[in-house]
Amino acid sequence: MISRSNNFDFLRLVFASLVIITHSYALSGAPQGDPLSQLTNGQMEFSYLGVHGFFIISGYLIFKSLLRCKGLSDFYWKRLLRLFPALIVVLFLTVLLAPAVYESSVPYLQNKSVYTYIPQNLTLFFRQKGIDGVFESNPYKNSINGSLWTICYEFSMYVMVSLLFFIRKKKIVKTVVILLFISSYILSIFQPYFLHGLFMKMALGSNHFYNLMCFFAGGMVLTYLDIKNKRTENIIIILSFIVLIVSLYLNIFKYTCYITLPLLVILIGKSSTRYLNKVGDTIGDTSYGIYIYSFPIQQALMYFYKLNTLPLLIFSLPLSLLFGYISWHLIEKKALGYKDLFAKKAIQ
Repeated sequence: MISRSNNFDFLRLVFASLVIITHSYALSGAPQGDPLSQLTNGQMEFSYLGVHGFFIISGYLIFKSLLRCKGLSDFYWKRLLRLFPALIVVLFLTVLLAPAVYESSVPYLQNKSVYTYIPQNLTLFFRQKGIDGVFESNPYKNSINGSLWTICYEFSMYVMVSLLFFIRKKKIVKTVVILLFISSYILSIFQPYFLHGLFMKMALGSNHFYNLMCFFAGGMVLTYLDIKNKRTENIIIILSFIVLIVSLYLNIFKYTCYITLPLLVILIGKSSTRYLNKVGDTIGDTSYGIYIYSFPIQQALMYFYKLNTLPLLIFSLPLSLLFGYISWHLIEKKALGYKDLFAKKAIQ
């Protein structure tokens, strides 16, 4: 079991905030990338850390969840409860509030894209980026919620993990997990467009899939890492950070990131740092809500106020945190109250 006193909620909050920083540059029409992108010569940006950090933590926690679950129905039910209630609400609010930023000669209720926006995005895989006439005058055009692109990949990882259900208690599962990591590493680095046509039929990019799968699998592999000596953990964290910095300097980050980032994220996340380990208890697990609301909030701010990058970040960050807080306490937390429904049925 994972100790509930850890830094994972804090890390997810940081990762969601990092995505907002990068989006502030893209959505304000800034000619350059965020400061981290400039510093690393385009090798890494804040949103790269944010998104991949999410997938590393997800791989670690979801795989542990599979090992504990009572059955596949129990596993998928928990995953659906985590993704869909908040997603459904943000999509409905988008369609409901979009008339305030709508510019078109076609009346809003006669616009076909209004009626396809929710159902297409609920498929996860065949996402509709925008509604005709919404945010078309913004610097970043025709996209209402660009953050949603990762959810189909996240769900794909859930499907991949679920395939291990029937061997989850056998010794071979460890070997399979390691092979998943190695194969995704090789594909991501050397053959990113392998089976590209097949992935395109599911509206996925093979390069994105292998890349995110490698980080997700990295989190899975680290479920088997059992370091009882805190000093040894700290040494690994420091060495991983040094390798990361050196690889950025040598421009070989793409080869080392799949090892250094998972080690850093999981070892720091597993730790229990005073105050940081209380973030979840204090404000809740707000990261998913922050992630799915921040993009439309930033687009709306750009529509009404035409902000520069820094003002956009200053105003959008607290607003996103607020919406993430509301989403967690009014929607997500209440939905997760039903997470043991299938487990209880199995016992009965």
